[in-house]
Amino acid sequence: MMETPRNQNHLAWESSPYLLQHAANPVDWYPWGEKAFQKAKRENKPIFLSIGYSTCHWCHVMAHESFEDEETAKLINEYFVPVKVDREERPDIDHIYMQFVTATTGHGGWPLTVFLTPDKKAFYGGTYYPPEPRWGTPGLKDVLTIIHQNWMKDPEQIIESSNSILQILKNRAEQTGPQALPLNMEVFSKAWQGYSAMYDVRYGGFGQSPKFPMGHNFSYLLRYWRKEQSKNVLDMVEFSLKKMGEGGVYDQLGGGFHRYATDQQWQIPHFEKMLYDQAILARVYIETYQITGDTFYEKIARGICDYVLRDLMSTEGGFYSAEDADSIDPVEYQSSGKRLQDHLKKKEGAFYVWSEEELRNNLNEKQFALAAQAYSIKSEGNAHSDPHGEFVGKNILFIDDEVPQETAQLDEIKHILFNLRQQRPRPHLDDKVLTDWNGLMISSLAYTGRVLNDSKYLSAAQKAADFIIQHLITEEGRLLHRYRDGEAGINGMLEDYAFFTNALLDLYEAILDEKYLILAVRLTTDMVNRFWDQERGGFYLTADDSEELVFRPKEAYDGAIPSGNSVAALVMVRLHHMTSDQQWQNRYEKLFKAFAGEITSRPGSYAQMLSAYDFATGAVNEVVFAAGKEQDNLEEMVSLLYKYYIPNKVVCFRPSEHDRVEQIVPMFPFIKEQEPLDEQITIYFCENHACQKPVTQLSDFKKLLETYSKEKKTK
Repeated sequence: MMETPRNQNHLAWESSPYLLQHAANPVDWYPWGEKAFQKAKRENKPIFLSIGYSTCHWCHVMAHESFEDEETAKLINEYFVPVKVDREERPDIDHIYMQFVTATTGHGGWPLTVFLTPDKKAFYGGTYYPPEPRWGTPGLKDVLTIIHQNWMKDPEQIIESSNSILQILKNRAEQTGPQALPLNMEVFSKAWQGYSAMYDVRYGGFGQSPKFPMGHNFSYLLRYWRKEQSKNVLDMVEFSLKKMGEGGVYDQLGGGFHRYATDQQWQIPHFEKMLYDQAILARVYIETYQITGDTFYEKIARGICDYVLRDLMSTEGGFYSAEDADSIDPVEYQSSGKRLQDHLKKKEGAFYVWSEEELRNNLNEKQFALAAQAYSIKSEGNAHSDPHGEFVGKNILFIDDEVPQETAQLDEIKHILFNLRQQRPRPHLDDKVLTDWNGLMISSLAYTGRVLNDSKYLSAAQKAADFIIQHLITEEGRLLHRYRDGEAGINGMLEDYAFFTNALLDLYEAILDEKYLILAVRLTTDMVNRFWDQERGGFYLTADDSEELVFRPKEAYDGAIPSGNSVAALVMVRLHHMTSDQQWQNRYEKLFKAFAGEITSRPGSYAQMLSAYDFATGAVNEVVFAAGKEQDNLEEMVSLLYKYYIPNKVVCFRPSEHDRVEQIVPMFPFIKEQEPLDEQITIYFCENHACQKPVTQLSDFKKLLETYSKEKKTK
């Protein structure tokens, strides 16, 4: 057994960037595991559980204020067994204790701070605690002292309370099952009413502040627009996406979206960048481009994808998880002789913001005048809301929509400022590769690459998928969750299976390589075998042989990312239409019934599930490309299909080689009769397996798609 390095705690040998950030804390942190739990039982101490992630701003704040403080560390070490968890590595643990905190306090977030009995049952918790009482929140040292005193005084009462709360959470998790009133078509209009009530008519999006750019909400609304052909719906999506794309929440120089806006106007972001946000937002922007043809949406989609390929893609092909909100102030960095010294404090958004003086010094007079007008630059700074005084004298680049943006002069300014910014100390990069988040990004790159007919994005999607296949699937065929520094680990959870399988389907439909389709079927079968709730329906978050936690969570709610159940439902709907296998329909119908009650009560919180339900209940197009000996225009034909917004479709490819046909027809019998005509690429365009007359000419296929699109708009 390796000894822990001097002046480091038990996190020193972990892989997680978040845990490694705390390895030198005076707090004697343990990773989640039996060593910590046995110590808690042996010494009869509660567990001090801290959950966060490496790019979390308030996690950094609490670490600096409390976990690096010798006095606070002494209290934690003496009275508790401290345990650190990376919520991105262990979303199952995070889900359970986040449910406890939100149930007992009414809100959640990170850092998540929870006190557990030695047998891992929660009895008290919250989120960020300041070191001393502040803003109506008790100080951490006071909380530590009071909980220790209560534990020493009456541990039995605390244990009894923890058992009662746990039972409530267990009961919630087990409430799913066939509902007396199954889902019906009214849920779509009910969801629209909810979105309309929350819609911000002045600035777009939903609610006031903070504002999250929840891409899957807008993707669902596009599907609702297609179903109802209501201009109001499309206007809502377009206006919101325009305001988001013009705001500071979008990186105007480097592309990509920050985590959320702290203000109503989308101007002042929390500067963290997450891979999953890029994936979800790229998809809705490119879908809106398909519908409208407005190049603004194409530009934002490209900006997102280019950012990911430039800054989040590993040389091996996988995508890293996130970039931090905090970074070293570039002015202090310059004055230190460009040395990253320990005393240089990191600040929120320092990499992204600009003083007026910096802009004047690096742009000529004409350029500065245009930049000042386009981005509302002010000498005192342009952050109209700055409660912590972080942006005094600083300017966030957001667009004044009254200033023309498509000018060569402004593009030149952006180029100059981007290159200047590249010389600044970059924010911390969380360089672990997560299967589920990579699945989301692969889906979006495959779809965007095909819509734009851009091989750069298609190649990146394929390279990332091959990376997951090579490094995150075991010899036994099991999907794993996390890869970092050459080491893969942690058994895959529901989101890993659902998101990556959906990505394989998107990649197959984009490049027509059946190896991805065959793997998608195998992984979906494995997902059902490992995660399905045989008694009540739906999927658990964890596999049947995973670590036994205090209860086995199950979730359908679509939060910052879609739920595993929502995407799993979509996968099974797609496979049903590809394979004609009734088992997939039986399974997804049970899933919708299992969650019908909660979806019907709050449909706006289940946007991705509603998209899957729309796919399951509406008309679905099956498009088969049957290859003959002549295949020169196959790429062009597939790209033509993606010029049109047809969200509820499946794309299948019948290869010309006999051995390939023999391999896939047993799994996908629908293509058996779809043979090529006259040795040419032949396209079968079908709706619910009823096919129109096949076409072989690109011009005829275009007429067919245009006619079909017009018919949909007039129905």
